[in-house]
Amino acid sequence: MGSLTKNRKVSVSKYDGEKSYNLSEAASIVKKITTTKFDASVDIAVRLGVDPKKSNQMVRGTVSLPHGTGKTVRVLVLCTPDKEAEAKAAGADHVGLNEYIEKIKGGWTDVDVIITTPNVMGQVGALGRILGPRGLMPNPKTGTVTMDVGKAVTEKKAGNIDFKVDKTGIIHASVGRVSFDATKLAENAQELIHTIVKLKPSSAKGTYIKSISMSSTMSPGVNVETKNSELIAGKI
Repeated sequence: MGSLTKNRKVSVSKYDGEKSYNLSEAASIVKKITTTKFDASVDIAVRLGVDPKKSNQMVRGTVSLPHGTGKTVRVLVLCTPDKEAEAKAAGADHVGLNEYIEKIKGGWTDVDVIITTPNVMGQVGALGRILGPRGLMPNPKTGTVTMDVGKAVTEKKAGNIDFKVDKTGIIHASVGRVSFDATKLAENAQELIHTIVKLKPSSAKGTYIKSISMSSTMSPGVNVETKNSELIAGKI
């Protein structure tokens, strides 16, 4: 294991790496130990007691963060002409169909979210090999395949995020920026965790939330308390 950098040593000296903190405390610590010169992303990693290899234990969903993510979300809407005005009025950055399908086939994926309508999924489905690995493939479960494109665009722009447990049983998600005050970060994280708790598969046995860590870009992780009573009661 390599030696710690000067900044890293300063960061780890500001909190107890063996202790678990409530969300407000963790958010305050993350703000203090962040040394980047840019407005770093603040992320949550939630380790679940599920087996992602089993389809009945897959945890996936969406959540609207009360204070947004602090990130400008670039949205592409793939739809027929009758839905274009609705998508543009809601603030979509790119709207169209055939021309964007061809651009994507050529390697263009310069967006954060792709929303489409069910009637064009036959065409969009052919882009799975390109969009899937980048996490851009529209999916009804995440609200990105819908006839209500205006609402979907508005939600994604406002801070509606998608999350999915990875093959190691961890959900990674951004809950804001270091420039957010600690209360807003804690409330965003709380909303995400509550949503994950609600999505607990009935087939999952034992401890559901095994650990939670909060960190910023390039900062050490801060352990967060995982007591279900606190999470359900809404304490931060």
